[in-house]
Amino acid sequence: MSENEISTIVIGLAIQIHRALGPGLLENAYQECLFYKIKQQGLLVEKEKPMPLVFEEVKLDCGYRVDLLIENKFIVEIKSVESLTVNHLAQTLTYLKLGKYKLGLLINFNEILLKNGIRRVINNL
Repeated sequence: MSENEISTIVIGLAIQIHRALGPGLLENAYQECLFYKIKQQGLLVEKEKPMPLVFEEVKLDCGYRVDLLIENKFIVEIKSVESLTVNHLAQTLTYLKLGKYKLGLLINFNEILLKNGIRRVINNL
């Protein structure tokens, strides 16, 4: 399954969750729901996946954790904030680079209309 196909599935599931719960919950609640729905789709998904930093051939655990890693190639970073910032985008791009992944989603569930809180993030390897 391609990253674009995974992206389409995740966006659809996120919209279902947002329609059912609306904005205003904590990030963790949306993460748990999305994790559950992705597993229901039969996709391999890991939650709070450690993301080590490799510096001069040494793997360092700096405490970075990606919210969801799907099929070992697609990340989802979940937020529930007033608005997404360049720092949120930079964080997602950093995770893509550290893991050498091509594509991910940054999703802010604290939007009245969820499509306004979804950003596709591309790592130009």
